[in-house]
Amino acid sequence: MAAVASQLVQDMASGSAEHGAEDALTALINLVRVDLEECNRVIVAKMDSPVALIPQLAAHIVAAGGKRLRPLLTLAAAKLCGYPSANRRHIDLAACVEFIHTATLLHDDVVDESLLRRGLASANAVFGNKASVLVGDFLFARAFELMVQDGSLHVLDILSKASATISEGEVLQLVTQNDLATTEARYLDVIMGKTAALFAAACQVGAVVAEQPLRQELALAEYGMKLGIAFQMVDDALDYAADQATLGKTVGDDFREGKITLPVLVAFHAGSDPEKQFWRRTIEALEQTDADLDEAMRLIAHHGGIDATMDRARRYAQEARDALMIFPDSPVRQALIAVSDYTVQRAR
Repeated sequence: MAAVASQLVQDMASGSAEHGAEDALTALINLVRVDLEECNRVIVAKMDSPVALIPQLAAHIVAAGGKRLRPLLTLAAAKLCGYPSANRRHIDLAACVEFIHTATLLHDDVVDESLLRRGLASANAVFGNKASVLVGDFLFARAFELMVQDGSLHVLDILSKASATISEGEVLQLVTQNDLATTEARYLDVIMGKTAALFAAACQVGAVVAEQPLRQELALAEYGMKLGIAFQMVDDALDYAADQATLGKTVGDDFREGKITLPVLVAFHAGSDPEKQFWRRTIEALEQTDADLDEAMRLIAHHGGIDATMDRARRYAQEARDALMIFPDSPVRQALIAVSDYTVQRAR
């Protein structure tokens, strides 16, 4: 088990080092390496079950890779706030955060009928929808076990509310799907819920275990929220600008599902009447031909949809950096600042 946890950390660091934009993530991993290895040991242990399909499916999604960014944020936030590494609360809560995230991935892939996750076959494609949903439920239950074991009602409040907010964000995305009347503010509500809320909670609990004043706790929550918004905006841009190997999922999934994202909203509102009709046919009516994705990408590029989305992502990344300025300078603060840069540099 220890060898598995250590190998996961090595894989994460080596994968990050392959790209210059990810040097920041490698630096953060190195700063919390011992804690991250212990966190991975908790994850591996808690995935175990006498029901063989559960660890098999859970191992499949873990083997697909991933940067463990959310638990990394919990470990780094605790370290930034001076929490002793010899204590365990931040480690167990980082594992809890990863279980919440992984459970939502399993459920999302079923809802979205995704066939790829991080470039490999998704769990639902391999094991089926029923198994993916049920193992997702199992991982949510493990997350709540870890919350209860921590014993802090404040921690339980933060992480349970984040879990509810994620579900609300996903349902809101379902409600706005295929609806080009969706405003940019409504789109922001969706990504704050489905993505940024867990980033914020992951950072905030790091301050809570270190018993930091409310000002520091809220600053870390703000950092996580703005980082998460930037992260999702970049993902939404990449769906219309990346190749499949870079994206780790099928390019154009958002288009095929009729999801309302910022690149589409920018192109739709700037488009001519015939272009608006194109978007209404393909997004609202979901009447799509094989050539329509290329046309959608052309229109988004023509009207600056990717640039506009990336500009907003950079603004939120800057606000994330600003939120850390109340903390004394340190290698961890520098690494967290660099991670906000990495978030937007993924699109290069």
